[in-house]
Amino acid sequence: MHIGTHTPHTVQDVVRPPLQSVFGTAVPELWLLALMIPLAVIVWGCDELPQMGASDSKRSATPMKHQPMKRWLARWIAVVTAGEAVGFAVPAAIGVLTRDSASAFPLLLVAGAVEGAILGLSQATVLHGQLPYLSKRRWVVLTAAAAMSAYAIGLLPSTLAAWWTSWPLIVQVLFFGAGAVVLLISIGLAQWLELRHHLSGATWWIPATALSWLVGLAVFFAVAPPLWHPDQSPALAVTIGLVAGVGMAFAMAAVTGWAMTVLLRRQTSSVSRAAESRQGRP
Repeated sequence: MHIGTHTPHTVQDVVRPPLQSVFGTAVPELWLLALMIPLAVIVWGCDELPQMGASDSKRSATPMKHQPMKRWLARWIAVVTAGEAVGFAVPAAIGVLTRDSASAFPLLLVAGAVEGAILGLSQATVLHGQLPYLSKRRWVVLTAAAAMSAYAIGLLPSTLAAWWTSWPLIVQVLFFGAGAVVLLISIGLAQWLELRHHLSGATWWIPATALSWLVGLAVFFAVAPPLWHPDQSPALAVTIGLVAGVGMAFAMAAVTGWAMTVLLRRQTSSVSRAAESRQGRP
């Protein structure tokens, strides 16, 4: 039976007093409910990823435009680095200007969506040269939504610090570890929803994108936090953040560009082998 059918019955068994006395259930504490959110995504991913790979291998891929891959990779790195750097400038400025403000959280979510939209547009523009039937609009919307979700996950620990600091240590580790995984795969998973229709093996884009953001964020935190100080002017703080953001953007663009090049070359090779096989048939 579908999970959507089980869920309402389970909720009633847990929250309704008459059923609580029958089944011996009780409403979980808030930290347990919070832990269910990222764990649900991880469980779903573990179940779906093998099926994603199988469906990718069977799916007919979009016809590709043939371009020299080295030139295409160089263009991807340049355009995506510029797009992410420009996009990141929006939340960087908002974060500094709204520091310790009640409006910081919603404004940063909007800024994250703007960053995602600019990143998605830069990626789709270059990717369209290889996958001409890729929907730029869908790619941009998916990337913007995923970036907003990633910002929400990243901002929740500081926003709800008074809530989770009383949790047991093991729960904190599990919860934030799971949240980190969801944050890293969010953009790649969202983009996969469009990419899977055009590229065989598109499932590999999810871990590749997660790796790219892990490397990019490592570059950012290696540069910016050591240079930030409480008594700095907003202009200097923004400048430091932008410099670190450019480094993050370049690292992310290089890793994703390499991954996409591998996927595109594999698809080109498989198409060529299929064509040769058809020509060799009597």
